[in-house]
Amino acid sequence: MFGILDAITEWIRELLTGAIVSSLTSMFGDVNDKVGTIAAEVGQTPAAWNFNIFSMIRSLSETVILPVAGLIITYILCAEIIGMVTEKNSMHEVDTFMFFKYFFKAWVAIFLVAHTFEITMAVFDLAQHVVSGAAGVIHGSTAIDIDAAIAAMDLAAYGIPELLLLMLETFIVSFCLKIMGIVVTVILYGRMIEIYCMCSVAPIPFATMTHKEWGQTGNNFLRALLAIGFQGFFLMVCVGIYAVLVNDMIVAVNVHTAIFSLAAYTVLLVFAMMKSGNLAKSVFNAH
Repeated sequence: MFGILDAITEWIRELLTGAIVSSLTSMFGDVNDKVGTIAAEVGQTPAAWNFNIFSMIRSLSETVILPVAGLIITYILCAEIIGMVTEKNSMHEVDTFMFFKYFFKAWVAIFLVAHTFEITMAVFDLAQHVVSGAAGVIHGSTAIDIDAAIAAMDLAAYGIPELLLLMLETFIVSFCLKIMGIVVTVILYGRMIEIYCMCSVAPIPFATMTHKEWGQTGNNFLRALLAIGFQGFFLMVCVGIYAVLVNDMIVAVNVHTAIFSLAAYTVLLVFAMMKSGNLAKSVFNAH
């Protein structure tokens, strides 16, 4: 009789242990994959992230938005010449430098619009260089050694009640981490979509940069480009902080604390990633 009960007890323990190991493997694997995705994607330029989307955005910018930017330049140049006439007493007070300044501003405006994509890509190339440098400085590994972590837990020493509690905890935390993984994907893809949208309309704000009154639009747009480009640097800093926290986590001391600590670190990482855009904009005074 007692042999049957012992066999049933052992079977339940093996069933619970298998469920816990499977849940922990899935949970740790999801964390490793998602953090690795962050480090791999934030340093990519718009052209490298998805060339098909990049080509479509560039075509839209050059065929649809560029003519609108040309109209804006025409308006600005007309406004400039009218301002020159009214400011110089109906052209009675004329100096040669006035015409030189006018043609120079016209040349600069046309040059900026004609080379908008080169300038915007130069901004993101600079940001990619900074992100790559940050990745070289951040030496901490964000990967969790799944086999070592599970072995350190020593699940064989736990009774059935503790295994039941641990299984419930791992299921809950694993489900929450899957949600966090979706949020991370939304943040990364949302940033790239925002970059593509900004690149598609870039000729319009660039067309205003040489105008005294409208120039603030172009200057703020350039600051916004720098902000969203350098957001990748702040994302890498978040990953580096996460790496330090994960490496300092000691699994063998308390399994329950370790599981919820990992969940807390992942939530902290996602929260910091969500705030990275506002932080970058505040640094470059973009709005």
